[in-house]
Amino acid sequence: MLRRHRLGVLALVVTGFYLAALAVAALVAVMAGDLGPLWRLTLFTEADESAPVTWPNVLRLVAAGLPWAWALWQSLRGPLAGPAPEQDRGTRRLRVALYVAAASMLLFPLMPVWPWWMTLLSALPMWAVVLLIQPVWRFGHYDHVLALGVLGFGGLGVADVLVALDERLPDWVPLVCGVAGLLWTVLVLRAQRRDDRWHTATVRYGIAGLVAPFVLVPVGRLVMGELYADVSVVAGALVMIWLARSAHDLAAPRTEPSSPVAEPVAT
Repeated sequence: MLRRHRLGVLALVVTGFYLAALAVAALVAVMAGDLGPLWRLTLFTEADESAPVTWPNVLRLVAAGLPWAWALWQSLRGPLAGPAPEQDRGTRRLRVALYVAAASMLLFPLMPVWPWWMTLLSALPMWAVVLLIQPVWRFGHYDHVLALGVLGFGGLGVADVLVALDERLPDWVPLVCGVAGLLWTVLVLRAQRRDDRWHTATVRYGIAGLVAPFVLVPVGRLVMGELYADVSVVAGALVMIWLARSAHDLAAPRTEPSSPVAEPVAT
């Protein structure tokens, strides 16, 4: 399995370290009665001091960390091994933007407090994806898709910065930007599904990341108990997988149809 991907060993090592840290944090929670490290490793926020240290809560937090372990494995293993197809400049740029956007999802555990400039910096990779996807777009109406992407991700980025600077915004601004970003994602997934350069599994991860926030919060109230408030961050793991796999697929070896063997001519 490791040889199927170009960076399989690296992905296995990093994922193993994360799982080991998860196990140690779970042990600390049980032995020392401190959910803080485990909470930080899985939900990427400061622990809710009112949440009791119980076996169900520890197991729920560990379960919330497993999607991130899977995301590390899926993202870091790289494309399938083998000769990469010839890529034009636009495709190479898009791959870089997709990888940076996927990596930006890991900023959450590294930055407990987000200053306004960090909020802006975290939005830039998706802006780049929106702008650079045009060269590889094989369907019409790209101008409409570009407008939705700029409004969605650009607008939300600016809105987040203004909120971080304590500026007041009308309630409808984030809503409009969010709907635009949602429509952009739907159209891109639709295009990927029709394009044989992207695998079906990649598209499914994108769909899962799209619907997960709408499912996780209500389900989290039933399953996660006192931890439901931050459980939607787990959806970020699915988005990270989608972005990374989208870049992997563009560099995966192509299966060329074999040339037909000429039949011998009867003499």
